[in-house]
Amino acid sequence: MTDADATSQPDPLSTASRDIAEVPAVEIISTAALHLMSAAAVNLGLAADLPDHKDLDEARSLIDSLAGLLDAAAPSLGHHHAAPLKDGLRSLQLAFREASTIQDEPGQGPGEKYTGAVYPSTTQRS
Repeated sequence: MTDADATSQPDPLSTASRDIAEVPAVEIISTAALHLMSAAAVNLGLAADLPDHKDLDEARSLIDSLAGLLDAAAPSLGHHHAAPLKDGLRSLQLAFREASTIQDEPGQGPGEKYTGAVYPSTTQRS
């Protein structure tokens, strides 16, 4: 390879940096949130192709991380983007409560330090 060949080829790192610079923060945050949601769902046994797989310790960590991310990013996301992600988080928290044989105290479940206690709709607390 000559010096001329080396300079004519784009640097892959610089290309990747340019590509990521063009992606809005809301899209990166939403993508990260969706990955956390998907992984939590799999570990709660909600995946169609792995219905018997349950790892509640992993699910708890993922739900905690998702709740922290959404709590920190909510002002930047705006209601339009944050609302469906928060709904998904609540669904995962309820699925965790349902899957767990030992119930957490209210406010102590995964992510509840960020969201407050989560209850099923039929037993909603005031």
